[in-house]
Amino acid sequence: MDTQEEKIDLLSMESRPAYLESPLTIDSVRVLWSKTYNATGKPDWSHLYPYYHPEIVFQDTIQRIEGIEAFRGLCERMAGRCQSLQMEILSIAQNGDTILMDWIMTMSFNKYPPTPVYGSTKLVLHADGRIIYQRDYYDLWGDIFNGIPYFKKTYRKFVRKHFG
Repeated sequence: MDTQEEKIDLLSMESRPAYLESPLTIDSVRVLWSKTYNATGKPDWSHLYPYYHPEIVFQDTIQRIEGIEAFRGLCERMAGRCQSLQMEILSIAQNGDTILMDWIMTMSFNKYPPTPVYGSTKLVLHADGRIIYQRDYYDLWGDIFNGIPYFKKTYRKFVRKHFG
């Protein structure tokens, strides 16, 4: 008779999309993310959604989102706000079920010049190979304020004075 763990693992495998024959790797993540962000227009995450577990937890500096529908909504809102969005993966590494990457995301909004944001992403894979947890780390305000003439110097002085 099957153990409870074996039953859970079989259920996980049955719910995995057919094209996810093996878990995501640094090579497949690099290819998939390069199709998402482009220099010619808005980002498109539609090809990535199947790689996310229905119970995905996404967290960044601003928010925490739980569930695939809430995550899709977040992605659509970001695409709607940006005129264009590019991502350059600087480095990527994997240890077991965890993938880490450093990146530069350049966002372009109406009436404003493109703004680079420097960050990192941690992806944790579920037993079925899909992404169950994503944590993005970045300094949103610092990177944006660096692009505002006259304010950059004041902001950096404030940060040094109050935070070290």
